[in-house]
Amino acid sequence: MGVRKHVIGNRFNSIAVGALFTVVIGFGSFLLFIVQPMVARMALPRLGGAPAVWNSAMIVFQFLLLGGYAYAHVIGRLAFRRQVVIHAVLLSLAALTLPIAPVTNWAPPGWETLWVPFLFIAMIGPVFLLLSSQASLLQCWYAAVSGAGNPYRLYAASNLGSFAGLLVYPFLVEPNMGLSRQSDAWSAGFLILIVLVILAAATRWRFVGKADGLRKDSTRTDTEARAPIGRARILTWLALSAVPAGLMMSTTTLLTTDLMAMPLLWVIPLGLYLLSFSVAFSDRGDWVRILEFYAPILLLLVGGLAMISGGQSNPAIALAMVALLFVLAVVLHGRLYALRPDPRQLTSFYLIVSLGGALGGVFTALIAPLLFDWIYEHAMLLLAAALLIRRKSYLSVLGERWNVFARPGWVLVALSGAFVLAIALAIAVARGYGAAIIVLASLLILLGALLSGRRAAFTLVFLLLMLGHGGFATLELSLEGRRERSYFGVYSVSEARSGEMLQLTHGTTMHGKQWQAAGRRKEPTAYYGRTAGIGMALSLADSDARVGIVGLGAGTLACYRKPGQRWSFYEIDPLVVRFSQEGTFTFVEQCAPDARIVIGDARLNLTDEQPGNLDILAIDAFTSDAIPLHLLTQEAFAIYRKALADDGLLLIHISNRFFDLAPMIAALGENDWHGMMREDFDGLPEGLTASDWIVLAPSRDRLEQLRLYSAHWQPLPPPSRERWSDDYASLLSLF
Repeated sequence: MGVRKHVIGNRFNSIAVGALFTVVIGFGSFLLFIVQPMVARMALPRLGGAPAVWNSAMIVFQFLLLGGYAYAHVIGRLAFRRQVVIHAVLLSLAALTLPIAPVTNWAPPGWETLWVPFLFIAMIGPVFLLLSSQASLLQCWYAAVSGAGNPYRLYAASNLGSFAGLLVYPFLVEPNMGLSRQSDAWSAGFLILIVLVILAAATRWRFVGKADGLRKDSTRTDTEARAPIGRARILTWLALSAVPAGLMMSTTTLLTTDLMAMPLLWVIPLGLYLLSFSVAFSDRGDWVRILEFYAPILLLLVGGLAMISGGQSNPAIALAMVALLFVLAVVLHGRLYALRPDPRQLTSFYLIVSLGGALGGVFTALIAPLLFDWIYEHAMLLLAAALLIRRKSYLSVLGERWNVFARPGWVLVALSGAFVLAIALAIAVARGYGAAIIVLASLLILLGALLSGRRAAFTLVFLLLMLGHGGFATLELSLEGRRERSYFGVYSVSEARSGEMLQLTHGTTMHGKQWQAAGRRKEPTAYYGRTAGIGMALSLADSDARVGIVGLGAGTLACYRKPGQRWSFYEIDPLVVRFSQEGTFTFVEQCAPDARIVIGDARLNLTDEQPGNLDILAIDAFTSDAIPLHLLTQEAFAIYRKALADDGLLLIHISNRFFDLAPMIAALGENDWHGMMREDFDGLPEGLTASDWIVLAPSRDRLEQLRLYSAHWQPLPPPSRERWSDDYASLLSLF
């Protein structure tokens, strides 16, 4: 009876200890991943709301994660009690850097890519690095006692905690808490974690000296467990971890370019990426096997659209790419788990996996933007995934005698047919033959599916499908030098209206166009016609007016300049300035050659303006459809008010496919401004685009002049209950 009680007691203790380690690891991962969107949100105002901010943050996080795994690998070689003391002391010292606060410096123009890593390291470097070590270090502590469970299960718990942190931030934390309260709450959580880590270590403290170290895997011999890891295996681990990490970041770029830069869209790809680890690293491999079966056909159906760049956003395609990311990540991580080493080499394994993730991030966030003028890295990573996934021929399901493509001759015939189909598909896409596109793409997908058992042949058909379905047109723009890329996005210059106009596209949004006929080059186009809100305001401006424009674009507004007026453009991206200064678009050169162009963040530069120095200030600074939140806060409006004269006008371009900004701006102008709104969309002449503008003024009389000029101005909608500030701004309620 006493023996039975002893056994039951040991089993209960084992379950309790396992639960404690699961909670500590899960809570540490929760803190680790809830802090990522939080600090990126803190940094967003200092980087102009660029979609690349999250990828910049991710590359820093991945290297800090690598540093954390390296720290766990090194400290794991020490005696257990020394590990506990060192880790507890370092956690306590890191706590002295809290609470988290953004660095006050702003990014130097043109140096954003190099400046951003230092910003994030200064904000959270020490705490993030130590948190990154938690999962692997505590798994080692857990496995240090004979009879402990499989430590790899705790890795799944770690990723579930990470996934929970990512979900909680955009849906609960950001909409309900300002940044300062978020920082204080996170700091309190970090202190709680230190206590939990010490409690977890205490459960192992008394077993020191009684255990042989890490429990070995019962499925491996002792010789296998202690054998050095081969170079081929390390390279496979690196590839299987680098490709999903790179895909996660390139998919994020697609999402934030097609929609906008905001925490909700940041965390969707990262959350699914982390969830894929939990699925792949669980003991049940059913889901991995199911997704392995469907992965090739999903690659063809969804990945085949990866090189379309027609200048029109397609949220459906972007969301399909997110689903494809999850499937590929589960499949590749499943293969990674199948190749895992004995638990005694656990820290080495996680260190290499983390290095692979960092390498994938370096390629996507740092190398690709320097090498490519478009998001070619996404297509390249999909091709790499096609080579890496485990697959069986779909024909083998019917029996080997049906698998004719096991013979090289038939493979060559199929590839020849795929090449012809890809050329025909490219012609059909260029001429807009909808029915032909569907038939030809379907035939290519069928060929790819039939070749699914042949790794190289399948990947080649997949490449031909991408090239035929928009890839050739995308490459053509690059080869002709009509596309450029900067930290703030991809810019394309293309012809419109059968060559009558030249058009500037940023991401998937048109940002200006110009007639090519000599007699029409100064004519306002796009969102800036004379019947638009901005067109009316500038047409009525005095001959000695001082005008400030935030956002240069193609420079269209410059042709409203009258002799004697003083104009200033505020543009964050030096690449945009080049389009106007090097003759691509000639609005500024022809109409306002002496205009002042200030490069850098507009809000920062407007702070330096003399009080009352502007009569008209126009905010037209959205990148693609991304909203620079820091330009639409109470603090920003205070800067605008200071820069404007008492009878000045503030105009804000709010055209957006996904968010209704009017109620928020009404709330911001509720106390100190008078406002009205102009929607310009009925019966527009050729070359003009529908637009929504809001005008605010300290003086009601100034607005009446505009109202007398046109009766189509409308009152602002009821103000939203929320009012954005530098500390609090959430787009979720405006979606």
